[in-house]
Amino acid sequence: MHALRQQQTIAQPVAVSGFGYWSGLDVTICFRPAEPNTGLVFVRSDLPGLPRIPAVVANRFETPRRTTLRAGVATVEMVEHVLAACWGLGIDNCEIEADQAELPGCDGSSQAFVEALQTAGLAKQDAARARLIVHDATRVGDQESWVEAQPSDHGGISVEYRLDYGSATAVGRQSLTMDITPASFATELAAARTFLLQEEAEWLRGQGLGRRVSPRDVLVFDEQGPIDNELRFEDECVRHKVLDLVGDLALAGCDIVGHFVARRSGHRLNADLVRALLIENNVVEQRRKTA
Repeated sequence: MHALRQQQTIAQPVAVSGFGYWSGLDVTICFRPAEPNTGLVFVRSDLPGLPRIPAVVANRFETPRRTTLRAGVATVEMVEHVLAACWGLGIDNCEIEADQAELPGCDGSSQAFVEALQTAGLAKQDAARARLIVHDATRVGDQESWVEAQPSDHGGISVEYRLDYGSATAVGRQSLTMDITPASFATELAAARTFLLQEEAEWLRGQGLGRRVSPRDVLVFDEQGPIDNELRFEDECVRHKVLDLVGDLALAGCDIVGHFVARRSGHRLNADLVRALLIENNVVEQRRKTA
């Protein structure tokens, strides 16, 4: 097994602006360097006292179709694409200031965040990064939807995802197996966008949600394929599901050595697996729920 790697932060602050998909509100986030063992921490710069919300699974609050974190009365929503960018690039310590509760949706992928973080650059720190090693298979879910952690055969992290929207939809069935490294995340996953079926999009708009979002912002599928948009990858949908899984695994607060196999899994099951792994490996979170 490889030695523990050094922790990393970013070399300088960098900002990304956009609007929240659910709220429609303009929002700017600023990534700032952080000290060793800080972890990934969101800071609500618009609230009194600048409340801090550590990105750990204990702070996850269940909301539909996205990952939301809460500490005290402060929340931050749709964090998965930002967390995926940080964890995928190997950024361990970073303060992420946000001036609204919901983070910018951008194009529905992690690409804008990856490009900003790459511009900021990485800085190694004089501290070892904690690591969780999967020794035994652990599965959560049921027969239809599940995600399982297995021991790794190469000392890193890899994912096998099986997406199944059925043969009657343009999304269909897709699968992807890949090793997750900073290079593979940046080139093979970061640009994969959020997707949904046309009837799902219409239902959300009927609920007053996502009114500022158009099919040019995310992938909306009718019977023929994406509406007013083009795929970046032939299997972009399953790549985005892997991106989401990476973002949810970041809530472990440490590196993970293991192979992850998922079938129709989403944010809730991904978080359930993180909790199970932390318990089974007797990992004590360094940052408490309201730290």
